[in-house]
Amino acid sequence: MKFDLSTLRGDITGGVTAGVVALPLALALGVASGLGPMAGIYGAIAVGFFAALFGGTGPQISGPTGPMVVVLAGLFASLSGDAALIFTAVILAGLIQVAFGLFGLGHYIRLVPYPVISGFMTGIGVIIIILQLNPLLGHDSPSGTLGALGFLPAALSDVHLVNLLLGLGTLAMVYSWPARFGRYLPAPLAALIAGTLVAYFALEVPVLGSIPTGLPELHLPVFNGDKMFLVVEAAVILAVLGALDSLLTSLVADNMTRERHHSNRELIGQGLGNTAAGLVGGIAGAGATMRTVVNIRSGGHSRLSGMVHALVLLAVALGLGPLAANIPMAVLAGILVKVGLDIIDWSYLKRAHQGPRWDLILMALVLVLTIFVDLITAVAAGVVLAALAFVKQVAQLQIAGLRNLPEHLDSPEDRAILERHREAIALFEFSGPLSFGAAADLGHHVREHCEPGSRILILDFSSVPFLDLSAALAVETIAADARSSGRQLYLAGMHEEVRSVLANLNGGLPGDGQFRDRSEALRVGDEALRQREKDSGGNWLPAGA
Repeated sequence: MKFDLSTLRGDITGGVTAGVVALPLALALGVASGLGPMAGIYGAIAVGFFAALFGGTGPQISGPTGPMVVVLAGLFASLSGDAALIFTAVILAGLIQVAFGLFGLGHYIRLVPYPVISGFMTGIGVIIIILQLNPLLGHDSPSGTLGALGFLPAALSDVHLVNLLLGLGTLAMVYSWPARFGRYLPAPLAALIAGTLVAYFALEVPVLGSIPTGLPELHLPVFNGDKMFLVVEAAVILAVLGALDSLLTSLVADNMTRERHHSNRELIGQGLGNTAAGLVGGIAGAGATMRTVVNIRSGGHSRLSGMVHALVLLAVALGLGPLAANIPMAVLAGILVKVGLDIIDWSYLKRAHQGPRWDLILMALVLVLTIFVDLITAVAAGVVLAALAFVKQVAQLQIAGLRNLPEHLDSPEDRAILERHREAIALFEFSGPLSFGAAADLGHHVREHCEPGSRILILDFSSVPFLDLSAALAVETIAADARSSGRQLYLAGMHEEVRSVLANLNGGLPGDGQFRDRSEALRVGDEALRQREKDSGGNWLPAGA
């Protein structure tokens, strides 16, 4: 593994700064997951170090993120807090991500449409905020979005005013902390320190309490048959979500550094980091956009900066317990509300009404499913609906490109032939690849636009690079219609791949002739019609007569 020593100073500065920024977030996200603050710290250390060491995005900082914590919090509730099974899910998620990278799926994961990404990221932000409303009001938050919302009326009827003011004050400080001070003391850490000191000396509010210190214990995976479905399901969600989160952050890093990340290598690094996190009792993580931006702006350039960030957190973790025990829950809730607000896709929401209406509907649907159902349902439904909408648009273009061409030919000879046999020859040009989206309407379109008296039907495939099974069957239907109506079918300009699909499906090419191009098909058709007219003494009957 090579390191660029020319960027050493910037990498150390960026890594230390990112580590300081990550500290309060790791604590808060660990608490939000249900596994405790040190699980957040251990996760930040393991994912941060190994994802940097083996990953494919130089300055990327990885660690616990809001989306991953939402999944872990739901799993914590489903498994009644069984930490061994939760860490097993984290380990499996890491192994799945490694498999994604080894099988080269990194490029495909990034193909999720933006409205789907916007919808589930915004939904995750809303979930984080909902889960922190009860802690802000001075109460423990029930697990799950619906549970937190259901308990909210009771919490509102018994507000712990001091706790609420402390949380809102923390949130206000995070937003109002001067940027010139942020270079030396990041806003979340400043708010954490200030809120903790105020509460320690002047307030009676719920705090984290006793926290273990020192190196973590080894947590080997546990396989419990009764709960394994939940564990595997959560692992898949964590793997996909973490992959998306990380690769999106990699794109942000690319835009800032003008470099190009390696998607599959990044997935392998993230997978090894999450596997290590589960083994040491840490929560799952992914590429963290805010921490990555802080690292780059502070001078971080290579993977060394991410490793330094992890080592800073390790040094803190070894002696953090006595100090962190006094951190108020309201302070962490205020910081997490800021995390949730940052995750919401405000930039799209502000201009969504100006974009395509379908994209807005899709985003809203994914948002609602994320909040009230679950992430995997939301993303799966969003991707399927987006794919169907795209297929429909492409099919409409394919059908629109299927043109009857008597008036749109460049060749004078071709135009002359069609003009001479205007009612006897029907020529159709397929434009672009033919897929299942257009297959259902191909036969109907040809049938509808064929002249009733035509004797020869020519299908020009010159612009078709490939066609799938559905389109091939549609061509077979067109051939059957031609036979039943007494027309001859000529196929022109087929590429080898198109010819192979049609021949293999039908045990031979359909129709009455195959030609190099449409000009050749038109000449043969012209000769056939002239001969027919000659044989019938000029009184041959058109098809269908």
